[in-house]
Amino acid sequence: MRIAQDERFRRERARFALRFCCESCAQFDPDRERCAYRYPIEEHREARYRDPQALLVFCKDFDFEGGRPSD
Repeated sequence: MRIAQDERFRRERARFALRFCCESCAQFDPDRERCAYRYPIEEHREARYRDPQALLVFCKDFDFEGGRPSD
């Protein structure tokens, strides 16, 4: 699914430190710059979202590398 970014999303992403890019995923190998599942990563990289016009694309297998947030 691809959806447009809007100003609200960008504000909430910063405010809540939302993580959805490869660099925050446990399946991403930063040394090899690839996904352990061999999924294409171009649309999921952090640098892509510096462009406010970039459509949001969420990976179906995103696995937060920091584990579950504490309550």
